[in-house]
Amino acid sequence: MANESKDPKVQGEGDYEAARRYRKRQEEYLENNDVEKAAVRAAPETPAEAEELEDAEQAGKDRAKGEDPALKRRN
Repeated sequence: MANESKDPKVQGEGDYEAARRYRKRQEEYLENNDVEKAAVRAAPETPAEAEELEDAEQAGKDRAKGEDPALKRRN
């Protein structure tokens, strides 16, 4: 019976309060920041950094179990 706490403050998957806080912070960020400028600042500064990011992305994809079938149904 591990982790069967009835404490409503316990955070975990499907936590509605955590989802509300996340959405609120996302909305505040979008209202108060220039997203285009943030994207430019986040871009790789050198070809080596770009390659490192691409390698990391590929490593993540290599571990993935495949595309979500729901994505194909939407098209």
